[in-house]
Amino acid sequence: MLRLGFIPLLAVLTAAGFGAAFPQHTLRKGCSLFKYKFLVPHEMKAMQKMKQHFEDIMLLSDRKCNARLFHRKWNPAELSVPDRMMLVEAELDLVTAMLGLPADPSFTETRQQPLAFLSQAREDLRGCMATGAPSHQPSGKLRHWLQKLQTAKKTETTGCLEASAIIHIFQVLDDLRCAAFQEQCI
Repeated sequence: MLRLGFIPLLAVLTAAGFGAAFPQHTLRKGCSLFKYKFLVPHEMKAMQKMKQHFEDIMLLSDRKCNARLFHRKWNPAELSVPDRMMLVEAELDLVTAMLGLPADPSFTETRQQPLAFLSQAREDLRGCMATGAPSHQPSGKLRHWLQKLQTAKKTETTGCLEASAIIHIFQVLDDLRCAAFQEQCI
């Protein structure tokens, strides 16, 4: 009797050990951006703290910026899944580059956790793009926005690009969430 109860327990423990040795996401084909569908509260709190700290610094500066990169007449949900991924990759490239710039020591500390999170998201997204549609050509909407981004990188000051990226950080996170939801993004 003891042996019969032991066998199912052994099977469960073996399966659990196998699952831990081979995480589910490595067993599936393609990629998984699941962890970006619902961001954990401490990540959101770190983003909000960084944005607020930056806005406080901005109030003390005399920056005059006209960059309207994140003002679009379309919603990322209107784009195809590969277009959304390209959009978010470009946004994350900009944001991580701006967060990686030298800064006031107090801001450097505040931005560490968001920068690490966003850098990881960018790498995860790139991995998905490499396995998904590596030769995808962007739609007209996205191509126009990507050109606008390239123009802004050439014409706007670094300070204005930094301000635009950080002030619109939650829009970037929403776009990341939409890319993670893939076809289910509404």
